[in-house]
Order: sequence, then structure tokens, then C-alpha cells
Amino acid sequence: MTNTGELIDSCVLAEKTPELLELYDKGRYGEPQDKDHMMYESIEALYLVEKEKLTVYSKKKELSFDGVIKSVKKIEPNLWTRYCVYKDLRKRGYIVKTALKFGADFRVYERGIKPGDDHAKWVVFPVAEGETLTWYEFAAKNRVAHSTRKKLLLAIVDAEGEPTYYVCSWLRP
Repeated sequence: MTNTGELIDSCVLAEKTPELLELYDKGRYGEPQDKDHMMYESIEALYLVEKEKLTVYSKKKELSFDGVIKSVKKIEPNLWTRYCVYKDLRKRGYIVKTALKFGADFRVYERGIKPGDDHAKWVVFPVAEGETLTWYEFAAKNRVAHSTRKKLLLAIVDAEGEPTYYVCSWLRP
């Protein structure tokens, strides 16, 4: 495979190739950094490793899918829950990008919409089944979605890694 990248903390820096540029153009995987490089968030890189579109190295050693998980999980303990949601949404045809500036895990665009063409429709918070979420945390997540004019999706991931989605919104009585 000609698409290779280096794991740096929880991101992967890869040299631009025609195939990676095509993945960016079609599905907005990664972000162009300069004329020669693409940057992938850990979730995107993991997905591309699983799809055999990218090979990730750390300290000149090739990492397997499990190796990437093990390396990144040190920095992102919630990685597997987040990855299950990311993968499911991508399989359903959505473009999924990080939403750290919104205070959420992901922002999700309607099918056929690319970032820059229009705004994301949803902000997504992955939660592992059985994980405790207080009413204050729930209210904060709903407030983030409301203030950014997006719908809140809570993605509850079960023990088998399957997410169930709940849309939450404000109602005025």
C-alpha cells in the first residue's frame, strides 16, 4: 500500500497521494495540511486502516488495527465507543468530522452534504451502555446542540459495539 502515515500523539500525518486526495474529495476523510501532507484524526485513521486504505507507523514500526487502538487508547480512553459510532455513521453514508470546537465528539452532515457546502445537522455524543450520564451533563450536551443550531444525537453503544441513536431537542410548551 502506498498510503502511509505516522502516528503523532492521537493524529496521523500522511503524505498526499492521489488515492488519499480522492478519499478527501469524495468523503472528506482527513484535512489537507500543506501541499504535501494530510492530517487524520485518530478515528478517521483507524477507520482507513480497517478499510485497508492507510497504513500507520509509529517509530518506524507498522501498526495493526489493534496496534493503533492500543497506542491511541492511552490518550483517548473513550476511543472504542467513539469508533463504533463513527464507523456506523460512515457505513450509513454520512460525513463525520470532529466537533471539539462545539464541545461535542462529532458533527454529522446530511447525506450528500460536504463540510463547507452547508452546516452539519447533528452533534453526536457517544456513550457506552451502562455509563452514567447526569442530568447536568445531559443538559450541557443539549445546550451545546441548541446553541449551535444542531440536533443532539446521543449514541448509546452496547456491549457488541452497536450504537442506538436518540435525537434530543428543546420543546416550548
